[in-house]
Amino acid sequence: MENFIVSARKYRPLTFTTVVGQSSITTTLINAIKNKQLAQAFLFCGPRGVGKTTCARILAKIINCEHPTENLEACNVCPSCVSFNTSSSFNIFELDAASNNSVDDIRNLVDQVRIPPQIGKYKVYIIDEVHMLSSQAFNAFLKTLEEPPAYAKFILATTEKHKIIPTILSRCQVFDFRRINVEDISKQLAYVAANENITADPEALHVIAQKADGAMRDALSIFDQLVNSSGNHLTYDSVIENLNVLDLEFYFRITDFFLASDIPHCLLTLNEIIENGFDGQHFLTGLGEHLRNLLVSNDEATIKLLEVSASYKNKYLEQSARCSIPFLLQALEINNKCDINFKNSNNKRLSLEIALMQMCSIVSGNLSVAPEKIILIKEKKVSEEEPRFSPKSAPATTASVHPKSEQPKPVATTQNLVSKPAFIPSTGISISQKINPLGGEKVADIAEENQPATYQPAMEFTQSQLEKLWDEFAASIKMESPNFFSTLTKRKPELKDNFLIELLIDNKVQEDEIILRKADLLGFLRKNLNNFKIQLNTQIVLTQEKTKPYTPEEKFNKMAEKNPELINLKKTLDLEIDF
Repeated sequence: MENFIVSARKYRPLTFTTVVGQSSITTTLINAIKNKQLAQAFLFCGPRGVGKTTCARILAKIINCEHPTENLEACNVCPSCVSFNTSSSFNIFELDAASNNSVDDIRNLVDQVRIPPQIGKYKVYIIDEVHMLSSQAFNAFLKTLEEPPAYAKFILATTEKHKIIPTILSRCQVFDFRRINVEDISKQLAYVAANENITADPEALHVIAQKADGAMRDALSIFDQLVNSSGNHLTYDSVIENLNVLDLEFYFRITDFFLASDIPHCLLTLNEIIENGFDGQHFLTGLGEHLRNLLVSNDEATIKLLEVSASYKNKYLEQSARCSIPFLLQALEINNKCDINFKNSNNKRLSLEIALMQMCSIVSGNLSVAPEKIILIKEKKVSEEEPRFSPKSAPATTASVHPKSEQPKPVATTQNLVSKPAFIPSTGISISQKINPLGGEKVADIAEENQPATYQPAMEFTQSQLEKLWDEFAASIKMESPNFFSTLTKRKPELKDNFLIELLIDNKVQEDEIILRKADLLGFLRKNLNNFKIQLNTQIVLTQEKTKPYTPEEKFNKMAEKNPELINLKKTLDLEIDF
């Protein structure tokens, strides 16, 4: 049987120009060789599979080549290149610091450094996983690393730069390798597939690139594995099945259910995903990534952050056009909270279902955290016999009762207008939020035929009612957010004209806290006071007065104000204030 060579070795770059995704580093090394300004020691840092050892080998080969090309590529003809290609070079030494990490191993290396090269210009020592060296071995290596012979070059490679002692770092030129982006990995995989006579869908290669998480070696290993399981044709379906990746179509479907406020179908889709064997945490992570992709697709300036194939990019652009930014931000917040608490939940499936139901309730206006986004219908209880909406001819403040057979049906005035009625049991208020899916903006007061009349309740209330509810809300968030509680209770809110509430605060930090929780506070006040025209305004008060004494003299004076006899005691006993 013919010996099989894995793709990660077979297609390992042999020149700097073929190194994937590290152009800044390879350009610097090429210029250093051209200008004959090579340092005596290099430190290559970065995650696994990004080309650290590969670049070290290419550098070692080129600087020993007797006849390099104009583009600084090895000639592969001279004795040095031939010996390197056959792994028999006496000038290039590779040391694995994970298994050779003692002082004795470093001493043996130092003894070898003293012997000059017999063929070629340099002796190059490549030390992989250098962070595994013991502290004693590092110290034994310091002097040689700082002042090696002119013919000795050291290339250290590590995935954990923070474990390298500062004295080693200061003696090396440090190169930080970055993760290879998805697009570059996809192109390299397409090149490998073409050379191996393997047909692969671009979407399939994109999934492999995303699964590799920036590591080219991992991507090629996954590629070999999938070729073994799927043959010479890689399809998107076969790749996601073998890699246990959830199909993006599920996320597109669930987002459509969010926009339609369709809780039943959303839960049924979740059940289908779980029955297919996918973990809830895996689904949450993918849903967060999907919502993030929709958010970056909402603006032309951030579309470049979208790391998906061309066909799916068009789908994201189409769906993002129907999602408003407030909806996406709120959905991301719900997803993030569920993700954080998921591991500690005893009923993980219920946590998932609650999160999905909350996301479904954003557009319909049933989610209490964003009450300012809803438009309220008449304040009255809705029964099966009564119509939910009044016809155009009826006054906006009076319910028109029709026989059941003659009950008017609401007629959509535009294809982009969605109306979702709902009922708040605690207040007896029927609500309906109108949303333009293309822009996400509220649609209010559209005077067209059969359009239901809407208004916002604005019941009068007193300062005492406001203060009572204000203190009640502050008490409810005391344990969760003590800083915000302190901001709310330090001064009383003041009721101004046109239902404007003004609160005096001390600094910008308190202002930021209120901005962050303003929606919750306003929602609580509007609901309980039955007034959806309430607004909140903050004003920073600058004061020079110190509220608390700090110096010993200030403390004494403060105490003397309350008890003047302290002054007489100080004079009688001839006491001094201790500074």
